[in-house]
Amino acid sequence: MMSLEECYDALGGNYKAVLGRLSSERIVKKFVLKFLNDQSYVLLEQSMQDKNYEEAFRAAHTIKGVCQNLSFDRLGDSSSRLAEALRSGWTPEADALVDEVKRDYQETADAIRAFQTENGES
Repeated sequence: MMSLEECYDALGGNYKAVLGRLSSERIVKKFVLKFLNDQSYVLLEQSMQDKNYEEAFRAAHTIKGVCQNLSFDRLGDSSSRLAEALRSGWTPEADALVDEVKRDYQETADAIRAFQTENGES
């Protein structure tokens, strides 16, 4: 059975930092599982497809904030770089950064789903 700390290792996060911030594994687990319901990533993909870079910036910025709160370092770093690239509209590096965020988001979501499945969480 995957522990929450192993889940954090798999998603490139900092378990000790989030535990220090939220002070209870039960609370950390609650917010980690809620992450899968957040629609910011879906909004980011749709906004980039629609070339609505202002909305894409907001979505990337929201992902960054959630990741900082949960110590999802890998996804937090890539979404932070993307938010900065989109702050004033589209930039040439934005497309490559979207691909990086997509990969990091998928790895994060996959690790959380594996934790969820192995622990019978819903």
